[in-house]
Amino acid sequence: MGITSLGYQVIWASLATRTDVQVSRLFTDIREPLPREPELIGLSLSWELDYINILNLLESLNIPIRSNIRNNEHPLIFGGGPVLTANPEPFADFFDVILLGDGEHLLNNFIDAYKEVRNSNRNIKLTTLAQVPGVYIPSLYHVEYHKLDGMIASIKPISPGIPSVVQKQTYQGNILSASTVVTRRAIWDNIYMVEMVRSCPEMCRFCLASYLTLPFRTASLDDSLIPSIEKGLKVTNRLGLLGASVTQHPEFGELLNYINHPQYDHVRLSIASVRTNTVTHKLAYTLAQRGTQSLTIAIESASERVRQIINKKLNNEEIIQAAVNAKQGGLLALKLYGMVGIPGEESEDLDAMVAMIKEIRNAAPGLRLTLGCSTFVPKSHTPFQWFGLNKKAEKKLQYLRNKLRTQGIDFNPESYNWSVIQTLLSRGDRRLLKLLELTRDFGNSLGSYKRAFKELKGQIPTLDFYVHQDWKTDMILPWNHLKGPLTKSTLLKHLANSKL
Repeated sequence: MGITSLGYQVIWASLATRTDVQVSRLFTDIREPLPREPELIGLSLSWELDYINILNLLESLNIPIRSNIRNNEHPLIFGGGPVLTANPEPFADFFDVILLGDGEHLLNNFIDAYKEVRNSNRNIKLTTLAQVPGVYIPSLYHVEYHKLDGMIASIKPISPGIPSVVQKQTYQGNILSASTVVTRRAIWDNIYMVEMVRSCPEMCRFCLASYLTLPFRTASLDDSLIPSIEKGLKVTNRLGLLGASVTQHPEFGELLNYINHPQYDHVRLSIASVRTNTVTHKLAYTLAQRGTQSLTIAIESASERVRQIINKKLNNEEIIQAAVNAKQGGLLALKLYGMVGIPGEESEDLDAMVAMIKEIRNAAPGLRLTLGCSTFVPKSHTPFQWFGLNKKAEKKLQYLRNKLRTQGIDFNPESYNWSVIQTLLSRGDRRLLKLLELTRDFGNSLGSYKRAFKELKGQIPTLDFYVHQDWKTDMILPWNHLKGPLTKSTLLKHLANSKL
């Protein structure tokens, strides 16, 4: 699973091609021979509950899991990945160093700075690394609270030489990433992956993948995409096009023509994400001819009003036409992604989803339909970061399940309990350290989290504070000192445009 990640492959290749670094790969299930005394250990956090694997790995290496217990004899533990870039604070005390943003230049800048102080003591290493843009040293920032179980009062550097704000780093180039490893041992076996785009131009107001990774960037067709694809297809016939909004690449039509060339008739093609109104007959036909049987589109809601709230620029006619085109092009199945608990959502908006599913089935009979559905989870650096998780979301999921069951539609809801935990970690602060340690010991279920909150009552805010409460926009947020692409004032303007 780990080696399937394109981000992991790119970071590993960047290190492995340096002549001044000896690098070994380490996963939860397998590892290469490790250096006897490693100086740096890097860990990627791409899913919130990965923190459990990280703690297990550190213990297996006889490294204290808390950074303040480590000494000069221990390696520096650095972390990166989307979870830490979004909000590292619940996990801050597990890491000596956190890299915020794209790794293309940030990683090498970090390694270069470390080389200058590698023989110094731990404190000098950390204070020096804190000067590198995008390098965050949690131990060099002090967080004060109005009271132990209250709101944050301030977040400040512990000394004048430490930057008061750490800015996420963004790679601006037009040559994006591609696979450096193709193997049958990956979850997606023998697939060669090419990153088409980075970020998303739509900017749905709940979407971390869009807001945190701005601006929208596209790989050059001639300088990046075609050379990468030609290279990859020399070793495999499986090609994956990746990105948050692949079909919105401005030259996607030209790329489709290129892949449609007879010399690539043997190629099996997969596309990570497709914007609904770009699902043409030609796209569906190409995918069907290249071994793809189904297509996934994110519609979030069938309610025009809710889509305006979240800035989802779609209409129902486009969604239905996408289904028609998918079937006519030869695809067998269509999976829709929806969401419940969106701020401002009413019961009639759920009924609109049921009604639209019926319309799609009538317009494209025989096309197998599946509705995957998640619960709105507030994410940092987005206009909806101040909203809490809707307490009625679980009932909303059950309502859809009951309505769609009678229609013979496959309904795959995401676990509501997981949404609670995800919200806790996406909005959490450093006070969750003890809770995460306890929860791990208790078995890591939602019940474990509730049990841990009871044990820590009075020492940290309640579960309701982190998960369900709407926060005031003048609150000091846990990530206030960590800057994303847009300012708070801009996010507030986008929130005002939702007209909630």
